[in-house]
Amino acid sequence: MSCSSSASEDEDEGFDSYRKGGYHAVRVGDSFSSGRYIAQRKLGWGEFSTVWLAYDTRSSGYVALKIQKSAPQFAQAALHEIVVLSAIADGDSSNSKYVVRLIDHFKHTGPNGQHLCMVLEFLGDSLLRLIKHNHYKGLELNKVREICKCVLTCLDYLHRGLGIIHTDLKLENILLLSTINATKDPVRSGTTPILEKPEGNPNGGVTMNIIEKKLKQRARRAAARISGRRSSMGGVGGTTKSNRSLDGIDLRCKVVDFGNACWADKQFAQEIQTRQYRSPEVILQSGYSFSSDMWSFACIVFELAIGEMMFTPKGGEGFSEDEDHLAMMMELLGKIPRKIAIGGARSKDYFDRHGDLKRIRRLKYGCLDKLLVDKHRFSEIDAHEFTEFLGPLLDFEPEKRPTAEQCLQHPWLNFKNLKQTEVKSESGVEKVNVGMSKLQISVGK
Repeated sequence: MSCSSSASEDEDEGFDSYRKGGYHAVRVGDSFSSGRYIAQRKLGWGEFSTVWLAYDTRSSGYVALKIQKSAPQFAQAALHEIVVLSAIADGDSSNSKYVVRLIDHFKHTGPNGQHLCMVLEFLGDSLLRLIKHNHYKGLELNKVREICKCVLTCLDYLHRGLGIIHTDLKLENILLLSTINATKDPVRSGTTPILEKPEGNPNGGVTMNIIEKKLKQRARRAAARISGRRSSMGGVGGTTKSNRSLDGIDLRCKVVDFGNACWADKQFAQEIQTRQYRSPEVILQSGYSFSSDMWSFACIVFELAIGEMMFTPKGGEGFSEDEDHLAMMMELLGKIPRKIAIGGARSKDYFDRHGDLKRIRRLKYGCLDKLLVDKHRFSEIDAHEFTEFLGPLLDFEPEKRPTAEQCLQHPWLNFKNLKQTEVKSESGVEKVNVGMSKLQISVGK
């Protein structure tokens, strides 16, 4: 969320967090760094910070201003991120590695303490927002390829060039270079920058912002409930949404949020990665390296192509979320090799000495390409080619996973699939990818 145009906008951060050690209360028109940056509107928030669209009076351009909470632990986290982002910027003078760019950083003192601030380039929507925009339908494979090339270029630079592990790759942490909706982009929409504080409401900006958001959320939920009732009765709104066209949307993207990143030889956390993108070696605590990022990347690629997460584990009666996660991995990818299953600090929590799960005994084994064909209606050739690219990235043995550099050379990534077409079923709901390599169609004859 560090520089998105739409980060975390579905909820609010809560007024209670605006206190000593917490967030800095920002109002439209507030200035920072001796008047250089002027706050325009809030872009989003995270556990550690809020992010604002700001106008840079020196460069006459828009930036993302990330304002950290003021408590010492948050300041320390911000200092770490600044060090990582500075190293990234120093090694990428051409700004061509698809990594968010740190422009400036400074300290700002307010009623709640001293806040470290980062100035980042303004970027567009996250890949999660892109998936939502497409109604959680899978993207065309050629579009998935475009995104893959950007992310892999970034990972190759981080891993091979700098020795940095991102540790938290997910759709929310990859942002398009521009917004999906042009009206959300301050440049393309022709918005005039705010250079002075608007008149009225001098003290209640934060409070009113949150109250207004809550009212809007309630209105949206009420509208959704009404729409749902109409759909179930077959009345207005009863038609299912079809895929939106993504043509014209710039799919180039950058990796953001380096608050949890580390150097491979200076790791400081055993548990990394957001749950659904977490690699088996991290769950088992058997050590991790660049290959853990590659596992997360594979989960992202699947999600882009399918529209849903590869793994969504849940704890159950008698077993944990971790054990369910491992069981899901094995059902899709095959049994974990015994040496991997029993080789971690937490292996005994989940596996017996034979390498079998202790509490989830009945597994329904499948395979990735069959899942793609049977459930997600890929053609057999598309499923086979896609699995050849994705499968090795999901190897249980981390050292066997291909590197970002190797992935960039993979035939699937460099093959422009002109065979692929989309065929909608009679209901207009499902998408079927059909191999058209041997079919020639003459039009207008």
